[in-house]
Amino acid sequence: MDKFLLQQQVLEQLAQDLLQIEQAVRTAHETATHEENIAENKYDTLGLEAAYLACGQARRAEAIRQALASWRQFRPLPYDTSKGIQLGALVRLVDADDQQQQLFLGPAGGSMKLASGTELVQVISSQAPLARAMLGKCEGDEVSIQVGSLRQQFEVLRVD
Repeated sequence: MDKFLLQQQVLEQLAQDLLQIEQAVRTAHETATHEENIAENKYDTLGLEAAYLACGQARRAEAIRQALASWRQFRPLPYDTSKGIQLGALVRLVDADDQQQQLFLGPAGGSMKLASGTELVQVISSQAPLARAMLGKCEGDEVSIQVGSLRQQFEVLRVD
């Protein structure tokens, strides 16, 4: 599986997300500032609600811009057994029920599922609990995380 192609898919998805959120910001801003939405009394809050929505969406757009910048600068390195799993690793895990999953560890802001051939690859940030638990591990190592009251355990099958 080509990490460069996965990175390109992440960049394309983030760019598409940014276009959508920017359109939503414009719409919310237009609603907030439209003359028909000027409050006539203290209970008329449509303009105020639209302004809050526009502000939140603008923050989301900025977060996506930062994620795009991080992913553009990101250069996944080949797996080094002496360092174990690091940012940029493509990891195959198996759980206690013999369910396998493919994970690609990337910089912040890229949490998404991608199709690579017939397989799904979950892109996760190095800040995600599972990613933090995997850092430094090697093939054959066990990884465990606490999810609520349950402890999930995985085995690292392969790292690229």
